[in-house]
Amino acid sequence: MPSETRAEFSGPLAGIRVIDLTTVISGPMATMILADQGADVIKIERADGDFTRQLATRRGGHSASFLNNNRNKRSITLDLKAPDDLEAVKGLAAKADVFIQNFRPGVADRLGLGYEVLSALNPALVHVSIAGFGFEGPLAGKPVYDPLVQAVSALTTVQAGSDEARPRLVRTILPDKLTAVQASQAITAALLSRERTGQGQKVTLSMIDTVASFLWASDMNGHTFVGDEMDAEESQSFSDLIYDVQGGYVTISIMQDKHWEALAQATGRPDILADARFKTAELREINRDARLELTQSIVSKLARDRLLSDLEAAGVPCAPVLTRKEMRMHPQMAANGTFIEYDHPTAGRLRQARAAAVFHGTPAGPVRPAPELGEHTADVLQTLREPKLSDVS
Repeated sequence: MPSETRAEFSGPLAGIRVIDLTTVISGPMATMILADQGADVIKIERADGDFTRQLATRRGGHSASFLNNNRNKRSITLDLKAPDDLEAVKGLAAKADVFIQNFRPGVADRLGLGYEVLSALNPALVHVSIAGFGFEGPLAGKPVYDPLVQAVSALTTVQAGSDEARPRLVRTILPDKLTAVQASQAITAALLSRERTGQGQKVTLSMIDTVASFLWASDMNGHTFVGDEMDAEESQSFSDLIYDVQGGYVTISIMQDKHWEALAQATGRPDILADARFKTAELREINRDARLELTQSIVSKLARDRLLSDLEAAGVPCAPVLTRKEMRMHPQMAANGTFIEYDHPTAGRLRQARAAAVFHGTPAGPVRPAPELGEHTADVLQTLREPKLSDVS
């Protein structure tokens, strides 16, 4: 049974209440996606708050990291070691649609907040647990940070280009953020199932499983055919697809024969079409390092803007390599309406990327800033003394 719809919540998930005990990035970003879509997300924090409240890049006493992952939520402070506060969490879960936590495996059960306990109070509850390495096995109890997951998942060797090259971290916390997107999708799938069956369920996911699934779509071809696995990965080049040109950098993506032919003509190098190493897409992949080195030598003396213009006119997939500032100011982002600005009462004017999905039939309401620590404690706890809509005749 959906929770009561509050007037300030609108969007496709309006009426859904989420009890959020997650911290840092993977859980908070997941629940912000739900909050952006209209869910009433109640973030339960310790007295000292989510760790990301203390991070650098600050203004008005607020970190950008916390603001960027916790908008549209309500915050309450509770001490899970205090019996009364723990009972309050159970009471909130009994009236909620979703309960989500990312404690270390086993902690929720020890606190009495595991699936069995909470589903007994609320059979319609979707109970979600996020782990780093999993819930059983040799790594399940390890402290989890994004670089560790990148390392164990082989993402660092994928980023390096080959098994022989020095591993490299992706310069963003991809496992955390990818897990957030996966978790939000899993929650909405479980809610859809509940609409059909009337029953909630237990949902578990780990960061490492999320990355493994993500990599398999394009980076694990050499391990797909059972019995014919590669001993050493060779499907990635030591070079990437970023080319140095006069005045900056560009990326050029050659997939089809027509793209290779167009590149040759646009750069005044039709002679490369006679090179037997590059006659087909398969040969261009087998000889990828030679192809990328050749491409770099061709474009290195060309001016960026003229090169891009010529390549685009010829139908070659290409783009300039932008800095973060250039990306923010690009006219395509303006056309998309990607960025929003609004006022925070103490942090001032904020700029953020809007929710990626736009729901034209059930649009979300105005953005509400990330909450002050414990800002909504009294209001939320008052609901424990109110009956559920389903209990009212």
